[in-house]
Amino acid sequence: MRHSAIPAVIFIGLLFAAPVAAISQTTTGSAAAQNVEESPAAGSAGSSAMTLDVVVTDKSGALVTDMQPGDFKLLDNKQPQTLASVELANGMRAKPDFPVEAIVLVDGINPAFQTVANERQWLTSFFKENGGELALPTSLIVLTDAGMKVQEHPSRNGGVLLEFLNASATGLRAIRRSEGLEGVIEREKDSLNALDALAAQEATKPGRKLLIWVGPGWGLFSNASWDGGPRDEKILFNYIVSLSAALHAARITIYSIDPTGAGRGQFFYESYLKGVDEPKHADYGDLLLQVLAGQSGGQVLFGNNDLASLIDRCVADAKAYYALTYIPPPAAHTNEYHRIDVQVDKPGLNVRTRAGYYSMPNVPATQSFPKVSLQTVRESSE
Repeated sequence: MRHSAIPAVIFIGLLFAAPVAAISQTTTGSAAAQNVEESPAAGSAGSSAMTLDVVVTDKSGALVTDMQPGDFKLLDNKQPQTLASVELANGMRAKPDFPVEAIVLVDGINPAFQTVANERQWLTSFFKENGGELALPTSLIVLTDAGMKVQEHPSRNGGVLLEFLNASATGLRAIRRSEGLEGVIEREKDSLNALDALAAQEATKPGRKLLIWVGPGWGLFSNASWDGGPRDEKILFNYIVSLSAALHAARITIYSIDPTGAGRGQFFYESYLKGVDEPKHADYGDLLLQVLAGQSGGQVLFGNNDLASLIDRCVADAKAYYALTYIPPPAAHTNEYHRIDVQVDKPGLNVRTRAGYYSMPNVPATQSFPKVSLQTVRESSE
């Protein structure tokens, strides 16, 4: 267990089977796994090929566009794989070969109310950039404790999204169990439910999606002595597998943006980027927003209130990336974690892509998190 490396999220018997009601289509447990097996980007025993979206940058962060197929080497669980195809993609063209959509999610649950108000003002500036012409078809989601408000039709017209933003007030959070430790637990439950529901809906659409989550992510408490035992570790592992599989099936890359988050220990999440290979290694830190972003091949950005420039950095990934396709090796068992390592035969370059995937994901249709007492949570926060 890695509990000493980073704070761990602790829940009290939370059921994650039903996402927020504002999204009509849902995928839970084995249903999410089934979608992955049928997806061309799945990398499961039931699919013939996997496609990885790979971003290559130089030391200055500029996109590299002159890579050749022979410059790439792909390892799946440390074993070299033969690439079936390598294609340079530009999702910003009017008619791209590979469709790419941006999804901007305004988190009205986890930040302070004033922070959300500021972010709405900064988003207004972003939607007005370049005369209101956005680089990618973009949809907008406003997440509140009452559910998700979704602008369902992606548009390059910033004015359309700005109108939706102005009509979707986040408001003050409801006065219920939204304060103190119980409030932290509720907000994380709502956040992960929303992410699960969004992945289920996006899995029905073709192409790549850049999910830009504007907010600090969910709150954390630490307890280095926590040991749920084999049963609860299995429950947690199943949920990690299910969410990872659903995000993979939807071909979602996550970007975590916290414009006001400087100096709050954001780099702790890096301890969890390698993925979870078996239940005894499962940890609540594996479900951090920043961890999910890094594992998906996205970026973690914080400490800069120029929100428009931060979103532009995320969207820029769609301008030049490489679609690498290969036939994944067979799995030895269900829920087998495969670590992916893409290397390039040029010095000084950085590569970002999905960190791994689960072959033949198979988890219970209805899931819950281990039960932990509030007393344990209180002790861990002291």
